[in-house]
Amino acid sequence: MLRMAIPLALAELGWMAMDVEDTMMAGRLGAAALGAGSLGVMLFYPIVICGTGLLLGMDTLVSQAHGARDAADCLRTLVNGAWLSLALAPLLALLVRLLIPLLRATGTNATVMALFDPFLKALAWSLVPLLFYAAFRRYLQAIDLVKPVTFALVSANVVNVLGNWVLMYGHWGAPRMGLEGSGWSTTIARCYMAAVLLAAIVWNERSGGILWSISWRPSLKRIRRLVNLGLPAAMQILFEGAVFGLVSVFAAHLDAVLLAAHSIAINVVATTYMVPLGVSSAAAVRVGQAYGAGDARGAATRGWTAILLGALFMGSSGVVLAAAPRWIVRIYTPNAAVIAAGAVLLRIAALFQLFDGLQVVAGGALRGLGDTRTPMLAHLAGYWGVCLPVAYLLCFRLGWGAAGIWVGLSAALILIGSALLLAWRRRAAKTGA
Repeated sequence: MLRMAIPLALAELGWMAMDVEDTMMAGRLGAAALGAGSLGVMLFYPIVICGTGLLLGMDTLVSQAHGARDAADCLRTLVNGAWLSLALAPLLALLVRLLIPLLRATGTNATVMALFDPFLKALAWSLVPLLFYAAFRRYLQAIDLVKPVTFALVSANVVNVLGNWVLMYGHWGAPRMGLEGSGWSTTIARCYMAAVLLAAIVWNERSGGILWSISWRPSLKRIRRLVNLGLPAAMQILFEGAVFGLVSVFAAHLDAVLLAAHSIAINVVATTYMVPLGVSSAAAVRVGQAYGAGDARGAATRGWTAILLGALFMGSSGVVLAAAPRWIVRIYTPNAAVIAAGAVLLRIAALFQLFDGLQVVAGGALRGLGDTRTPMLAHLAGYWGVCLPVAYLLCFRLGWGAAGIWVGLSAALILIGSALLLAWRRRAAKTGA
């Protein structure tokens, strides 16, 4: 599990590092740029990750086929995953562009909107390479090739930082584009990531010849299987991502300091989340491979191993957030007011770290068995039934501000983590452990 989980966790951290880089470099442009950039990312990702969530069915199909030693079936799923990505891109682009008039209609701060508009339009060009990257990644990790994924994401950070330095600040003769330059830099980095993984796939298949012998035409039957597995996973991501986007809109109606503090806290917890997310991907693959090979007891054991790893890391991260919140916020900004507000939010976030790890890894283990419906229902109930009402009540009705939002998030994640751990326990018992 560690041989697969560590490279994938590093890959997820590399992915998150791009957002950290963008946030830190935008912070030098002022609180409005920091808030607008983080708001753009928070609203962009629920839509896009919902699209890539439809590809999560590749974890199940490719890993189970790999466990059954059917390389041709693995590649057929890859081809149809790429076709599905291409079909999703125009729809997602339309939804992203609709965010701009929607935010204007809700009365979002005018200064934030002036920076948000060009940033989001630049970011929208990254949709196609991002979808292809997601399909290529799911295939590679399901056949136990995780090093190219790690390399692509870690090296893409160099591309992104250099692009930010050139385009945001106007170096090497480029125009000073500010926050918009960050959007273009991210797009360039994602094109690079997709190209690296495509090269890895072609190189891996250079001698087998299967890639060139199978049909490259779309198979509606296989795409339907991908959608049937991926749609609940995509809805789960949508429920989660949309709530984080909505609470960011709540924060955008507060002052610029609280929005900046909220944005930094979101960035921090999203960074810690990347490690169990990598473990979750490893769990889905390792459980699926064992299940495809007919080893039910091995599938259950692998799932429990992954859950233990996720719990150990996130329990430790909760201790760090509770002990040193001001030091963490100071990494992002020297503003004393933002540091004070952000420290409060991180102390609240420390409460749900363990449960956040449990829910994401247990969800991955369930996905390896082909169960994407249970995590979807847990996220729907927790985020929309608990988080949003509690966050709105505490933030606006009781005047708790951003702290009220984070209490709502904590309540939801504690419930979701507990529910999915129990769901995995029942499934593991049925599979033999």
